[in-house]
Amino acid sequence: MFRTPWPPLAALALSLALSGCVIAPLGPGGHDHEDGDGPVVEVAPPPPRWEPRPPPPGPVHVWIGGYWSWQLGRHAWIGGRWALPPAPGRVWVPGQWHRAGHGWRWRDGHWRGR
Repeated sequence: MFRTPWPPLAALALSLALSGCVIAPLGPGGHDHEDGDGPVVEVAPPPPRWEPRPPPPGPVHVWIGGYWSWQLGRHAWIGGRWALPPAPGRVWVPGQWHRAGHGWRWRDGHWRGR
């Protein structure tokens, strides 16, 4: 009896499509470098939280520390993580909150060459 190959091929295509959803972005915002700034908020960010660093998954991984993000009208902590540099010799420049008029504005971290 002849069997059609479509169900196994459809399952494979679905698996490949869904596996693309688990690729981690390069950095906050999913970009190598975030050129723009975030919105100005009136509430100063809390002090950074101390968080333990788990062992690195590999010898070239770089720790990207946690930070306060502005979400839904309040500051929300985004935990740190290990990441691979996008190319050899790149270093992580942490994001930072800076004064902007009568408020605060977040500038995303980014990778830069040495």
